[in-house]
Amino acid sequence: MRAITVEKHGGPEVLVPADLPEPVPGPGRLLVRVAAAGVNYIDTYHRTGRYETHPPFTPGVEIAGEVEAVGEGVTAFRPGDVVATADAVGGYAEKALVDEGRAVPVPGNLDPERAASILLQGLTAHYLTHSTYAVQPGDTVLVHAAAGGMGLLLTQMVKLLGGRVIGTVSTPRKERLAREAGAEEVVGYEDFARRARDLTGGRGVPVVYDGVGAATFEGSLAALHPRGLLALYGAASGPVPPFDPIRLAGLGSLFLTRPSLAHYVATTEELRARAEDVFGWLAAGRLNVHVGGRYPLAEAGRAHEDLEGRRTTGKLLLIP
Repeated sequence: MRAITVEKHGGPEVLVPADLPEPVPGPGRLLVRVAAAGVNYIDTYHRTGRYETHPPFTPGVEIAGEVEAVGEGVTAFRPGDVVATADAVGGYAEKALVDEGRAVPVPGNLDPERAASILLQGLTAHYLTHSTYAVQPGDTVLVHAAAGGMGLLLTQMVKLLGGRVIGTVSTPRKERLAREAGAEEVVGYEDFARRARDLTGGRGVPVVYDGVGAATFEGSLAALHPRGLLALYGAASGPVPPFDPIRLAGLGSLFLTRPSLAHYVATTEELRARAEDVFGWLAAGRLNVHVGGRYPLAEAGRAHEDLEGRRTTGKLLLIP
């Protein structure tokens, strides 16, 4: 089968197409023919070694497709079922392995490609808005990178929960996308903390959803009202330097969390409950997913270049 391999950590150029043996599902695993694989920042962290990985490996955690075979002991799925996962083994490939407990069924009224375009980011947006900080009707929240795949979904989920969104963007085109998703206010990254305070009568916001990291961290803290929460769920601009936690007291007894999806879908039941919400809202038209680019599998390197170069909006997919 065709797959992408990483022989050593590095830039997008280390994503190399190769012919590999077809994987065999062991006990408790599914073999899935990949209809589409999502391209996510976590894949770039695996590629560079920021998150521990051991070359050679095939990256890619988010896929959707048809089950081709099942390993011993699998009872929840059978060949022919359509499933998705945000925890695949080697998803940048024509076929990939998935643990039975990390797979979710794709409803019959949902195309596998659409499922792959929303699952990881949809699950992340779900836990951020429902669990990390449960958005309440009337809340005004700050969403960074509001025109990215995560930002667009966060904005829509905040709106579903009755909240109001201030979104940050870097271009007029991205502003249009953020407003179409429901952001009432859209601001640039320059002095966004002051703008957020101005737009909340000087008080600040109760929560900032920040996947940018180093470039926005200080401003995100400054945008919060006393006892507000900074949900630092990513680091697209680089990791945040170490800082003294006593600063949180001086800024208003703030809360800081660095959440991870794995801890919010720790059980199969929690994973499938969140996925059922996300897929249900998508199928019903209550959530929209914007696919900003489809790339052939062999062009995974170009997809990473575009993602890291902030040349994209919405979700990027690899199509085997």
